[in-house]
Amino acid sequence: MPATLIDAHCHLDFDVFNEDRNAVLARAANAGVGHYIIPGTTRARWPQVADLGQRPEISVCYGLHPYFLQTHAAEDADALEAQLDAHPDTVAVGECGIDARLGDLNRQWQLFDAQLRIAKRRHLPVVIHCVQANDQVVKRLRQLALPAGGLIHAFSGSPEQARGFLALGFVLGLGGGATYTRAQRLHRAIRSLPDDGYVLETDSPDMPLSGAQGGRNEPSEVHAVCKTVAELRGQSYDMVATQSTATARRLFGLVPHQA
Repeated sequence: MPATLIDAHCHLDFDVFNEDRNAVLARAANAGVGHYIIPGTTRARWPQVADLGQRPEISVCYGLHPYFLQTHAAEDADALEAQLDAHPDTVAVGECGIDARLGDLNRQWQLFDAQLRIAKRRHLPVVIHCVQANDQVVKRLRQLALPAGGLIHAFSGSPEQARGFLALGFVLGLGGGATYTRAQRLHRAIRSLPDDGYVLETDSPDMPLSGAQGGRNEPSEVHAVCKTVAELRGQSYDMVATQSTATARRLFGLVPHQA
């Protein structure tokens, strides 16, 4: 029987899944996915995330995503603390981070730093969105020395940048980007990773796989991500599935029955 998969990063709370969320989960289960990590992105969405976290196959995080910077209020970092107090089963802080494509980098860094400090105080891993800012983010993470490490979601950097994150106790999220033939730098990084250095993810509904551009991504596609990563690493599908699931369990503190 194939090893069970974990989708370590998917946004099943998003409204695009409102009409068929149960069918989406059923398709994923049929593809071998046994557990899902759903990160919060805005304070307004935390209640939907919390509701989904009532399902035994779903674990959740809470954070303030840089993409929605204009919707975050000054008091939202304090609200995040309160949300974590109210939900002690939260497995990480996030999704948070830096996106250099977007504006107001000073405010992005202030919000990101506040969330990193919350994660450090609570000994929680942190789920990081990092776009065109790998070197700057690894420098800040080195300064803070977070005790529980975390996940660099949708990693697309070089083998050298990968090693920088791994040295700080972070693992790398591998998703749809790995399926594109043009992603040669990422492919080199994937081949260079230790067996316990990555998890598999979809970022559903975003990050569609090669050939599905413009469509809605789903957690069932973590099966195809696993197949691609196995091919790139010259390993069996079951080995990649087993290793990535074990790493996700370790990172997020999942008990064995949670995939």
